[in-house]
Amino acid sequence: MGLDYSYEIITPARNVAGALVELAKLAPENRRASPLTVTLPGGDKVVLPFTSHFESDPVDCSSGSTLHLDTSMTFSGDDAVRAYCEDSHTECDELGRVAIGYIYLTVTFALEQHPDFASLEFTAATSRMSRLFERSASVRATFTDLTVASGGVACLFDSEIDTVQVCRLNGRPSQETVPAPYLAGYGDLVARWRS
Repeated sequence: MGLDYSYEIITPARNVAGALVELAKLAPENRRASPLTVTLPGGDKVVLPFTSHFESDPVDCSSGSTLHLDTSMTFSGDDAVRAYCEDSHTECDELGRVAIGYIYLTVTFALEQHPDFASLEFTAATSRMSRLFERSASVRATFTDLTVASGGVACLFDSEIDTVQVCRLNGRPSQETVPAPYLAGYGDLVARWRS
């Protein structure tokens, strides 16, 4: 099996619509998919330049079900991004940004243990993309900036070991390493973002 590294943004549940709108701004402008209409819990609708399960049919998450999106995002070209693009023969746009996708997004509207918080988990589609997630300062900055823009309380990087790296917590940059969510010590991090 390949690597499935991911960035996770934790945000108050009321901020999910805003987070998806901010994410849509990162989509490549030349995206060919038909717009996707998503009905969120509470009835709000957002139109996104992505697909869900590679389809553009409307998605109803009004009951709080999990949302799965296939996204493509633009990143500024640092050394790691440029090397990734050279290997995949991808071109930069006129602003020096590169479109990378598919990045799989799972939106959990209410975390099981913390229902007033939601999770947006962006998972790399390939091992090579996972290594890019780990190495690129530009990719990390894009996810931490998205955390800020969407009012998120935490941005975490998971490289499939027993710890996760905290990239941003309660409005501040971080490089702290904490136990993975399934380990007991993770509750200490949750207590800090809840405050």
